[in-house]
Amino acid sequence: MVWSVLIAMVGAFSLALGSALQERDAVRAPGEQVARAGFLLHLLRQPRWLAGTGAAALGASLHLVALSGAPLTIIQPIGVTGLLFAIVLSAFFNRQRVRVSQIVAGVAVMVGLAGVLSLFPHSSRPPVMSTGTGLALAGTIIAFGAIVYLTARWMPSGARALALALAGGAALGTTSGLARVITAGAVTDPLRLFDWLTLMAVVTAVFGALLLQNAYRTGHFAAAYATLLIADPVVGVGIGALLLGEGVPGTLAAQVGAGIFALTAILGTVSLARSRHRNPEAPGRATTTVTRRHRPR
Repeated sequence: MVWSVLIAMVGAFSLALGSALQERDAVRAPGEQVARAGFLLHLLRQPRWLAGTGAAALGASLHLVALSGAPLTIIQPIGVTGLLFAIVLSAFFNRQRVRVSQIVAGVAVMVGLAGVLSLFPHSSRPPVMSTGTGLALAGTIIAFGAIVYLTARWMPSGARALALALAGGAALGTTSGLARVITAGAVTDPLRLFDWLTLMAVVTAVFGALLLQNAYRTGHFAAAYATLLIADPVVGVGIGALLLGEGVPGTLAAQVGAGIFALTAILGTVSLARSRHRNPEAPGRATTTVTRRHRPR
C-alpha cells in the first residue's frame, strides 16, 4: 500500500503540472475570450501544451495504477492534493506569490471532495448501460456544455472560469462513465469497442477538452482546476449511482455529511474564483489595465 500512496502522490503532481503547462499556452493562444474549436488545433501545435497533455495523461494513469493497490478512500484524497500543487505551480510560472487565502480555499476543496467521494458506496460489479441511455446521457451533457459555451462570453471572468470548468468537468466525468461501460463490455466481447458509445465518449471528451482549455484561458486557473476536480469525479459517481446501480449513501447521517462536504468544496471553489490571483496574460486583462491607466481624470 505504501507504493500505491507514493504513486498516487506522483500522479497528483504530474496531473497538476500538466494542467499548469496547458494553462500557459491556453492563455497566450490567439482568439477571443471564449475561443472556437480551432483553438484546440492551435494548441496541438504547441510543444509545451503537448508536454502538459502528456504529463496530465501520465498523472491520470498513475492514479489508476494506485487505485489497483489501495482503497479509493485512501487514494482519492491523495489525488485531490493536486489542487495545492496546481496553485503553487501556476503561481511559480506566472511569477506571483501564493496567498494564504488560496491555500485555505484549496484545502477546503480537497477536504470537501474527499469527504463526498468517501461516503458513496463503491460497487465492484460490472457496469451495464444501454446504447440509448448512453446516447441520451452524452447528448444531455453536450447540450448543457454548448449552452455554457455560447453564453460564457457575456460572463465575468471568474464566473466564466467556473461555468466552463463545470461543463468541461461534467463532460470528462461522463466520458469516464461511458469508458467504464465500454471497457467492461470489451472484456467479454472486444467488438464492443466499435460501438456508438465509443464514438460518443470520444466526442464528449474532445468537447470537454475545448471547454476546459477555455476555462484555463480566463486566467483563473486555480478556480478552474478546483472545479474540474469536483465536477469530473462527482459526475462519474452520479452516473454510477443513478444509471449503473452503484447506490447512494444509505443513512441519513451519511447523506447529510455528503451535503456538508459538498458545500465545503463549493465554497472553497467560489473563494478561489473571487481571488485576485489571475494570470496577467489572460484575454481582457491587459486591455483593462490600459483602460485604467488612460482613463480621463
